[in-house]
Amino acid sequence: MQWETVIGLEIHAQLNTKSKIFSSAATKFGQAPNAQACAVDLGLPGVLPVLNVEAVNKAIKFGLAVGAQINQRNIFDRKNYFYPDLPKGYQISQMDIPIVGTGEIEITLDNETKTVGITRAHLEEDAGKSVHDMFNEYTAIDLNRAGTPLLEIVSEPDMRSAKEAVAYAKKIHALVQYIDICDGNMQEGSFRCDANVSIRPMGQAALGTRAELKNINSFKFLERAINLEVERQQDILEEGGSVLQETRLYDAVKHQTRSMRSKEEANDYRYFPDPDLLPVEITDELMASIKASLPELPVEKKARFIAELGLNEYDADVLTSQKSLADYFEATLEGNEKNAKLCANWVMGELSALLNKHQLDIEQSPVSAQALSQLVARIGDDTISGKIAKDVFKAMWAGEGSADSIIESRGLKQMTDTGAIEAIIDEIIANNAPQVEQFKSGNEKILGFFVGQAMKATQGKANPKLLNELLRQKLG
Repeated sequence: MQWETVIGLEIHAQLNTKSKIFSSAATKFGQAPNAQACAVDLGLPGVLPVLNVEAVNKAIKFGLAVGAQINQRNIFDRKNYFYPDLPKGYQISQMDIPIVGTGEIEITLDNETKTVGITRAHLEEDAGKSVHDMFNEYTAIDLNRAGTPLLEIVSEPDMRSAKEAVAYAKKIHALVQYIDICDGNMQEGSFRCDANVSIRPMGQAALGTRAELKNINSFKFLERAINLEVERQQDILEEGGSVLQETRLYDAVKHQTRSMRSKEEANDYRYFPDPDLLPVEITDELMASIKASLPELPVEKKARFIAELGLNEYDADVLTSQKSLADYFEATLEGNEKNAKLCANWVMGELSALLNKHQLDIEQSPVSAQALSQLVARIGDDTISGKIAKDVFKAMWAGEGSADSIIESRGLKQMTDTGAIEAIIDEIIANNAPQVEQFKSGNEKILGFFVGQAMKATQGKANPKLLNELLRQKLG
């Protein structure tokens, strides 16, 4: 039987506010355990939550960026469940009236564009963290994270493969960084995914029973976990069994999923409006102010790169896939606007290759955008060839100095003296009569032989374009 995969994602983006969503405690990562947990976060008797308006502003910003409906009157609810890292016994979240309603985002995969619906995005507080490996017989609880503002972004079940799910997650990841509402640091848990996965016979309209894969913190693991879950469900159904609706945990080390608990429904949490928090009223003036503050969005930047810089869709898509990459490219472009394609090639080629090799983020690049810009300029003005530029770049990466200083100290400037190049060509032609005859007989490939000889004679410094023109003139 042929099966169709159906995937919906719930993305938890920690909002980069300085204080928590309902208290004045700090949100800085990496502090001593429980050093940033105040009386409100601990759920002590008599304390009252006070809403952080900046968290509301950031949620609105996201909603506007995905063209979503903003509920200008929304409420907070109590989601009741018991777990050690939730001291109050309930989580303040939003159920019936979330701040952000339906929206959509486009993903591109294998040159095909698809729209994925966003069901809602709601504000809530994060829970604390259980630490299971500190003591042999006990679980430790760190409540520093408790109360950190989260925006939970819930998609429609519109994705049909793990690759589509990853493409969607990456789009959201890039967007929240572009609009500066989340740092997107998956290693620190600032950006986490839950995947709801089900399968159904191809052509069937009704959805299958879904399993939820919890707290996946890398795109690689997201793809692996979904594919693994699809295989598990296929095996169960093809053996005549039934898939249980449950929450499962993906173990990246063992590459397996294991059951955590049966999947709860909304009524299991006994949601009800939080009596300590007033409804949130968002004015038209605030909406207009936040809309005016939105930066250039990835889709807009991509369109500009294509229209104004002449980049193709693939290059523009890659360069706008991360805010840090787009920023680096645009800094490289300063003064090199006529060489936009050359800048793109170097950022996506030599630079990205070495970053991947050394497992570095672009912010950690030993070669700054300004330094790379100078190197591209030297290629553009024919000071050096593209081939020599690769050697210069490696020297720059190793910390040997700027492009100009390396070119000067190594004597790498291209030979552009027409008379000197002609003299070398004349000598090569005089010494290689058989190859000259081959060229004159129509063997165009033999031109490469003459180029190679000339480059050898000039130690690779001859201007390739000038060299080719002079060779054709002399051999013609």
